[in-house]
Order: sequence, then structure tokens, then C-alpha cells
Amino acid sequence: MAMNEQDRRLQSRWAEVSGLRMHARAATDAAAAIGLPVVLVHGLVVSSRYMIPLAEQLADHAHVYAPDLPGFGKSDHPDRPLDIAGLADALAGWMQATGLARAALIGNSMGCQVIAELALRYPSLVARVVLIGPTIDRHGRNVLEQLRRLLAVGPHEAPGLLGVQVRDIWSAGLRETFATARFAIEDQIEAKLPALHMPVLVVSGEHDSIAPPRWAAELTSLLPQGQLHILPGGGHALNYSAPVQLLEIVEPFLNQQPLKVSNVYAECFAVGATAS
Repeated sequence: MAMNEQDRRLQSRWAEVSGLRMHARAATDAAAAIGLPVVLVHGLVVSSRYMIPLAEQLADHAHVYAPDLPGFGKSDHPDRPLDIAGLADALAGWMQATGLARAALIGNSMGCQVIAELALRYPSLVARVVLIGPTIDRHGRNVLEQLRRLLAVGPHEAPGLLGVQVRDIWSAGLRETFATARFAIEDQIEAKLPALHMPVLVVSGEHDSIAPPRWAAELTSLLPQGQLHILPGGGHALNYSAPVQLLEIVEPFLNQQPLKVSNVYAECFAVGATAS
């Protein structure tokens, strides 16, 4: 999958939020069968660039937007790195500036933390949520453990992902990288999920060592309207490494169709529900 070929359908859009120019990739020429606009939220120290494969898949079904949060990708850098709440405020401001009064939000990794905070602070903006590999696992809230898990999941990701990550880290810079990593590790997504009353789908890759299936199951058990799907053979960045398979899971949920639950779900949910 050549990234420059995948990017042809997505157009750059710009909006000003609190004095910062925020960049987004957007595809709005579809018939919008899903109905709701879909906003893709990137993870730690990457950008909307690694959301392109999923955005391209969704572009046939919905109006899709993938913003670069402040400090990342092509968006302006704030005076000081934003914490999770600050990133959620910026995302809310971007949605309002873009004219998105209500949307389905899909996030990967730290993007899930930003979406959870957004849904807590601005629930009227959020119709439905998909959390892909939600971080940070309460059993691994330290830098060394996160690095170990990152190395472990590497063989289960698409080969091109590493290049995207390196390019985006270079663009973000060390200050943004380290500060945002600290904010992500300190943030406790599990404390917020019980207050999210919109439908939420949690998706975990079978081999996701960063946000393992047992953690995804534990988080799902906290959600008032939570569903869980474990993708066999999947890694952490499913939006980049398995966009076609991910679309098959996400589209029925966004269309409010019943979602089939695999045996892996039942096994993982049992583990998550009994975890101490």
C-alpha cells in the first residue's frame, strides 16, 4: 500500500483554534451512507498520516476527517505541550470551527484517551465512539514497560508504520514527545468510561501488547453501552495495519446494526471482569 496513492482522496483543511492553525485531512465526497460524519483521532506523537488507510476505507461510506492535534503533524505547536484535557479542548474547538455539531469519533491508542476526555467534557459533540487499542493499561503505567510493549507488538504491524512513526516524532520534536508521553501515562481512562453514556465499541488486536485484550475487556465492562471486538492476528495500530478488517467491524457499529461477538470476546471479557 503506497501512502501517496492512499492520500489522493484526502484533502487538506485548515481551521484556527485558540490562535493555533490546525490541519486536518478530509474526504467529504461520499454519499455518506453512515450518516454521521466520522472524526479519526491519532495517538501518541504520531499524526493523521497513520490514519490515512482507515480514512480511505471509510471515505466510501461517510464524510471523514482526520485532524492533527496541536503540536503534531502539520498543526501549529502551542507555547507549551497540551495535556489530555488540553488536547480534548483543542479537538472540541476544531470540531466547532469545522462545523461538526455532532460526530462519531474513532481513536487509536492515546487518541482514545483524548476522545474519552472530549466525551466527558463535551458530550453533545459525540454520538458514538470507537476505541482502538485504548491506552494506558493500568498494569503498565511507566515508560520502560511501554517501550517493552512497543517493541513486542512491532512484528504484528504493517512494515510501513515504523517510517510514519519516525517521521511524525521528528516533526513533533523531543519536547512534545516526552511531555505528551508523560501526560498519557498519567491519564486514567478507566475513571472516565463509566460516565460515557453514548454507544462505545472497543476494538483490540489479538497480539496488541500495548493495550492487551484483557485490558480492552476490562474497559468495556465499565461502559454503560460498551461492546468489545477482538481482531484475530491484529496488533496495536489496526487503523494502519488492518484497515479493511477494521472497516468490517466499525461500519455495522456506526450504522447501529447488531455486532457479532466472537468467542475471543467472551474469553477476554471474563478475564477483564475478574481482574483485580
